[in-house]
Amino acid sequence: PFLCPSFAGFHGNVPDVFRAREFKRELKEFEEKGSFPNLIVMTLPNDHTQGTRPLAPTPRACVADNDRALGEIVEAVTRSRFWPKTAIFVVEDDPQNGFDHVDGHRTVAFVISPYTRRRAVDSTNYNQTGMVKTMELILGIPPMNQMDLSATPMRGCFQTTPALTPYEAKPAKIALDEMNPALPLISGLERYWAEKSLELDLDEVDEADDDTFNRILWHYVKGYNTPYPQVTRTDLDNDQ
Repeated sequence: PFLCPSFAGFHGNVPDVFRAREFKRELKEFEEKGSFPNLIVMTLPNDHTQGTRPLAPTPRACVADNDRALGEIVEAVTRSRFWPKTAIFVVEDDPQNGFDHVDGHRTVAFVISPYTRRRAVDSTNYNQTGMVKTMELILGIPPMNQMDLSATPMRGCFQTTPALTPYEAKPAKIALDEMNPALPLISGLERYWAEKSLELDLDEVDEADDDTFNRILWHYVKGYNTPYPQVTRTDLDNDQ
């Protein structure tokens, strides 16, 4: 009774714009009933991509699909009767084990509400449990355990005066049906990593080997002759 049975879940071969379409359909039903759930948890997993699997959408098309779907969902909510009392929290389920120049655990997060600060970046060191705690405070429910009890709530993202201007989703700059080339059309390292993509289980997200999948995406973006970065380890990593 708590699930939308027509929502696609974590299947990796379903475009996120289809998920957004299903949410918007259900949102209209909520508006007709005049009631909205206190909490909705939704997944848009297509930014995991299909790698360079032949004849599957390219990684950049998958990410564009993910961005477009999120924009459509935000636009629909901001134009609904529920917008004045709604907050949307967006975060990756994990940073996919990929390192940036700060930390391998760092990822992007958005807070979208009439009460969020406009055109602002909050650089506070929040974490997943901090986002959960923020939701708990808004809903008026107690923490589940010591982790969210001690977490830092995302207070710096909010302002006291609401701004109810609706959001307008931007069109995708990349064709969502841009496909990876067929295997007979490619050769060399491009073909090698395409074949590796075929070997991975990409039909369900987070089932593929992280290291192999990261290398596939690195070479797709950076070039097949660009060396994959190595993790630097020092003596501090040893038990001494």
